[in-house]
Amino acid sequence: MQGTLSEIDVNSLLKLIEFGQRTGELLVESSTGQFWFMFFRNGQIVYSTDPDRNLNRLRDYLYGLNLENRLERLVTSKLGINVLEYGQIWTLLESRILTPTQARKIIHSMTLEVLFDILSLCQGTFAFQTGSALSPQLTALKFSLLSGVVLRQLQAWKQLYPLIQTPNQCPVVLRSEAIPPSLHNITSWFDGKTSLRQIARYSRKSTFAIAKSIYAAIEMRSIGMANVRSNIPTRLKHEAPRVVCIDDSMTICRAVEYILHNDGYQVTAISNPIKALSLVFQLKPNLILCDIAMPELDGYELCAMLRKSSTFQHTPIVMLTGKDGYIDRVKARIVGATEYLTKPFGEKELLTTVEKYLGMSTNSGNAVIS
Repeated sequence: MQGTLSEIDVNSLLKLIEFGQRTGELLVESSTGQFWFMFFRNGQIVYSTDPDRNLNRLRDYLYGLNLENRLERLVTSKLGINVLEYGQIWTLLESRILTPTQARKIIHSMTLEVLFDILSLCQGTFAFQTGSALSPQLTALKFSLLSGVVLRQLQAWKQLYPLIQTPNQCPVVLRSEAIPPSLHNITSWFDGKTSLRQIARYSRKSTFAIAKSIYAAIEMRSIGMANVRSNIPTRLKHEAPRVVCIDDSMTICRAVEYILHNDGYQVTAISNPIKALSLVFQLKPNLILCDIAMPELDGYELCAMLRKSSTFQHTPIVMLTGKDGYIDRVKARIVGATEYLTKPFGEKELLTTVEKYLGMSTNSGNAVIS
């Protein structure tokens, strides 16, 4: 099921998923290129994420619990690349750093954030992919019970315009002597770099509550609002090698795309293997990541076809698969694959593999990279 948000609004779409008791993952992409994932089991929300924020969002919530340094100290097992943040939450649970109640509250707050962002979208696209439920499962949230709260917040948020426009704006103190005493406990974060949404996570309040509490101070010009700085890759785009990821899972494609982009690579993710065959000749990537189990044209066939062209005779092709058998590895080598990366894999494994063949140092030093 896929389409545009001009054909069906997000509110109706989520109601349809809940009413139909569907299991799978929903991708919502705005007209500006931002996207969100929501995972469902029998119509209920298991987990929601904004991949663009990577693990920064989870770190913010841990900061609010005075656990901000615990994530980096974890020795983690392999994590599914498509649910990196969710995997970390479970690692924190298994390490008894988080209690089940704390973890549920974090997932609940994360879901409210995603709903706040997507329910206000008027333009964009969506795609719902039926599949097995995300597991293990910690909680299940009913959209019908959350939608009323979020829709009321969105309506009330309009009253803050134009002084406060988005949760990603960052308050900054202009006249400290004019700050109301009620705000003194949070003004340490009014540095022009910390967003309203981050402050809400730190203080364990809603973003709307924070915005509403500072509105009068903004009117009096004792607090100003700055726009949050976007992440800029450490390497210039024209200098960066190009990577193409071919995988029929939209979640895998998008996660790989953002992880490598944030490390400075040019990345193109393609979920249709037939389409990929023609696009790779146009893009001429420096490295190709290719899933094996795909409909219509599997990774072995695609790799063999590319190797027949002089253009890709020496291009590194890394096969991505959930299989881990010796025969599969041999078959990958026979068709010309350079290497074989088994899913699930961690972010560091992905970056290390790409660096190995493109000869570029990454920013990673830990198992998890922000």
